[in-house]
Amino acid sequence: MAKRDYYEVLGVGRDADDKALKSAYRKLAKEFHPDRNQGDDQAEHKFKEINEAYEILKDQQKRAAYNQFGHAAFDGSGGGAGFDSDFGASMSDIFDDLFGDFMGGAGGGRRQKQRSSQERGSDLRYNMEISLSDAYSGKTAEINVPSSVHCDSCDGSGAKKGTSPVVCSTCAGLGKVRASQGFFTIERTCSHCHGRGEVISDPCGDCSGSGRVTKERMLSVNIPAGVEDGTRIRLAGEGEAGLRGGPSGDLYIFLTIAPHEICSRDGADIFCQVPISMITAALGGQIEVPTVSGERTRMKIPEGTETSKQFRLKGKGMPVLRSKAMGDMYVQVEVETPKNLSRRQKDLLKDFEKASNDKTNPDSTGFFKKAKDFFDKPDE
Repeated sequence: MAKRDYYEVLGVGRDADDKALKSAYRKLAKEFHPDRNQGDDQAEHKFKEINEAYEILKDQQKRAAYNQFGHAAFDGSGGGAGFDSDFGASMSDIFDDLFGDFMGGAGGGRRQKQRSSQERGSDLRYNMEISLSDAYSGKTAEINVPSSVHCDSCDGSGAKKGTSPVVCSTCAGLGKVRASQGFFTIERTCSHCHGRGEVISDPCGDCSGSGRVTKERMLSVNIPAGVEDGTRIRLAGEGEAGLRGGPSGDLYIFLTIAPHEICSRDGADIFCQVPISMITAALGGQIEVPTVSGERTRMKIPEGTETSKQFRLKGKGMPVLRSKAMGDMYVQVEVETPKNLSRRQKDLLKDFEKASNDKTNPDSTGFFKKAKDFFDKPDE
């Protein structure tokens, strides 16, 4: 059966750049991967075909040879290659022996160490909402997290108790298989053990060979004082358990601070609007203001305070995370207009209005005087 054109296999044109090749390869490899198509021989064939095409086209030298001679460049049948498969395999082994250690064992060949079947578990995310008061004082919270944990029955190995994983017979424990094509040798992940180097012939009945089971765990989370909305807390090793006894991932707690009933926050500073009566604004006095700490503090209102006047209470804001510094609290007073007045209250206000003069209402008197002068000004 004749091989398909490599560019046709990947669905790209002959002028495709490296980025287009990689994108096409990833899409197709994900679609036809054996893990997603178990038992589908046609999908497995396509997966091998995709890998073979990409291995040739991603290498500039191999691609140039393929563009000139086609498949004959690698099967030894055309004038472009001129080397038999045994010579290509031998040359690959020589390069492995000379440069395998220098390149960190990437090509390693015969001296490559057996791969571990253990894989690190995934990181997990947990969203937690806390109050502004909790963010002020800090707290220790208990959370229930459903996640994968190491299977107790097989101690995380995935093999039935009393048995152990065995070395993969297809790749001899290397996790990769090699195929020679003319001068070149291509390495691929072993499809039998999926690159782990080991297989489980008698899997554990509780975890089906994965070495982990799903359980709900209770964890304690220490929330420091001064945390802000969006703060991330990392719990190392509290994520998903690794596959077949591998190390666990991490758990990340993402904090959201619930809106406060009367206060708002900007960094370490707290802002609050407080209504005061017209009498207090005019005559002055003292008011009690609630703080984010849950306490009350007394604040002096000067005589003649106008609406929207802002007062600063030093050190009454939020603590700064991992610091002894404290933010400030800013109180903005809003003068409340009297409503639902009784007849006597109305009469008193009318008497007050009659007794008022330019000094008691300087702003309004000045404004209306300017307005009168403007309209009475003769046209030029």
